[in-house]
Amino acid sequence: MTVATAGHPTPAHPEPAGADNRLVVGGATLTWRSLPLPTLPDPAAVLAHRAVHALTAARQHAVYGTELLLGTASRVDAAMRTELLAAGFTVSLLDDDGGHPSAPTRPRPAEPGRLWLLTSGSTGRPKRVGHTLDTLTTVRAEQPARTWLCPYAPGTYAWWQVVTLSLTQPGQHLVVVEPDELDDWPTIAAAHGVDAASGTPTFWRRTLYRDAAALARVPLRQITLGGEPVDQAILDQLREVFPAARISWIYASSEVGASIVVHDGRAGFPVDWLDRQTPGRPTISVRDDELVVTSPHHGAGLSGPIRTGDRVQVLDDRVLITGRLDSDEINVGGSKVSAGVVRGVLAGHPAVAWARVTGRRAPVLGRMVVAEVVLTPTDPSDRAVPDEAALVRWCADRLPEHAVPRRIRVLTEIPVKETLKSDV
Repeated sequence: MTVATAGHPTPAHPEPAGADNRLVVGGATLTWRSLPLPTLPDPAAVLAHRAVHALTAARQHAVYGTELLLGTASRVDAAMRTELLAAGFTVSLLDDDGGHPSAPTRPRPAEPGRLWLLTSGSTGRPKRVGHTLDTLTTVRAEQPARTWLCPYAPGTYAWWQVVTLSLTQPGQHLVVVEPDELDDWPTIAAAHGVDAASGTPTFWRRTLYRDAAALARVPLRQITLGGEPVDQAILDQLREVFPAARISWIYASSEVGASIVVHDGRAGFPVDWLDRQTPGRPTISVRDDELVVTSPHHGAGLSGPIRTGDRVQVLDDRVLITGRLDSDEINVGGSKVSAGVVRGVLAGHPAVAWARVTGRRAPVLGRMVVAEVVLTPTDPSDRAVPDEAALVRWCADRLPEHAVPRRIRVLTEIPVKETLKSDV
């Protein structure tokens, strides 16, 4: 990897406060300070070959303030690469041999200190959202010493949340796992003393499904969930394995930053948080069943109330986020069904490890509710394993007739994307 030496611009900032925090990545134990600094063009769209290369780019930005968009080659297709080149970025694949740049088609001056994130693309093609290291650093109060697991794809909002915590807070160590290590992350985490981990509900469900015993051996004191709807079933399952840990779920996005943090072990957040205005904190509202956030942590060019595209349901004293507006609502013969509500009912079955609910075209009704599930591993001789009819009856006892899935397909593995989500 090319190290920044002669010819590199003068550092714009001192070493970050977490410079001496321990980093475990690619089988090596390092610190932020000992990471080699790559020489990057400015502005740069860096496609990191491995996790360690992403960390070096993050440190380089923290010290030099180079305008940076960080991601992986798998998240940047040919069309997006062309778009970045036209927007003035040098697109550079960063690996052990250094950077391999492609020059921009429309060069422009860099914007010092700017960080760009690519959204997850849940509403279509990914788009760029501008931030700074400061707007991405949402944990500022002094924290107890922790060793964090970072399983996220480099450059995502969730990745930056864990990385900025380690960069800016002494005592926040980091164990980073590559995509090909995800199935074995509990073993890696236990070996390196990980006691705090952040992941999507799919990430936690998949780990519980594959090897709950290995997960239980990780000495977790802090468990964080986010990135997808968080239902009561996954919170209860984690509480059963880790009765003494603090379990938090966070609502955050590239556009509005970290906006909701809940620690009480219940799905959703208290209804009396709605429209509560506190200086320096986001204001959360609901308009036409959509979550609306006014946040001091929003991306560049955004201001005021921002419609998130996430559908919410107010149930008793809680506000539940059920899914994306454009995919959560299923119209069955004129009756509206929330895919998230049906998914929550299925996930509440003790034998269901994961569920996805969608709409399918149907004669007369127009659409019907269908589902896919992954069942909790059991002894093959166990006759209590539910079949499709049993799961339909479970739903029929808890949902109106038009919301009951008409087809339920059983999968053998929980699907997961690079973002650790599974399009639920």
